[in-house]
Amino acid sequence: MLSILIPTYNYNVYNLVLELHKQCMELGIIFEIIVIDDGSNTSILENEKINTLQYSRYEMLHSNIGRSKIRNLLAQKGNYQWLLFLDADVFPKNKNFISAYIQCINNEEKTVNGGLLYPEKKPERNKLFRWIYGKRREALPFEKRKKNPYLSFLTLNFLINKSVFEKVSFNETIPNLRHEDTLFSYNLMQKNITIEHIGNPVYHYGMDDFEIAIKKENESLTALKYLIDNKLISKDYVRISKLFSKIKKLNLIPILVLFHKLTKYLFLKNLAGKNPSLYIFDLYRLGYMSKLEKKL
Repeated sequence: MLSILIPTYNYNVYNLVLELHKQCMELGIIFEIIVIDDGSNTSILENEKINTLQYSRYEMLHSNIGRSKIRNLLAQKGNYQWLLFLDADVFPKNKNFISAYIQCINNEEKTVNGGLLYPEKKPERNKLFRWIYGKRREALPFEKRKKNPYLSFLTLNFLINKSVFEKVSFNETIPNLRHEDTLFSYNLMQKNITIEHIGNPVYHYGMDDFEIAIKKENESLTALKYLIDNKLISKDYVRISKLFSKIKKLNLIPILVLFHKLTKYLFLKNLAGKNPSLYIFDLYRLGYMSKLEKKL
């Protein structure tokens, strides 16, 4: 019935697997849990305990193959018709998490997105920016996600029919720089495959320190530019690239490049501080995109 698929990298997923295993066993459903370690450079002995649980297994790759390939590999190894993908750094909010997904299973070719939450407790300062961004931009209730079902899709907690995944898998040719979920949702939209949004969230605990978060954001903007330049997604699909496209049409890129040069360090100081502004973050992103464009 259900294959639960979890990619991991340098992360202890045993407690997550234990909770999922408990819920599945209590329901008495046919299931399997497959965890694949994407070539971690740190050995986490706790993960080996997954192999002691019924219908569960943990495998470790010798080298890192990236976010798209690891998910495709997990799907290939899954034996059942419905695939539940979860990131390693999440944990279900509710004890009926698996049950809520089981209720969505039918004969439709679709994907179901459960959503996410961030812990209510404010983290230490070096993780504050990622926490605020996550709470305001990612942790949307399903009523809001339904209004823009494809762009609201995130890959850290979703159920998909295997027949759909065979039509729309993760693109393994793109650089391993993020936005693979954006391309995946765009391809679902092109294929007219329904994304059903429900309120079945997981808490996202893997918040990056500020320096890592900004590095990943810079990489994601590079990845977004790649997707647009190679016509893999429309420039109007993502809000920030849609706005950047309008700026580009007005020939304002040189001004934005200068603006970015003058404001970069002030903006980063704000974002690393006690009250990071997402408005400033968006201005920083537009400036960084103009810098990438100027390099052409």
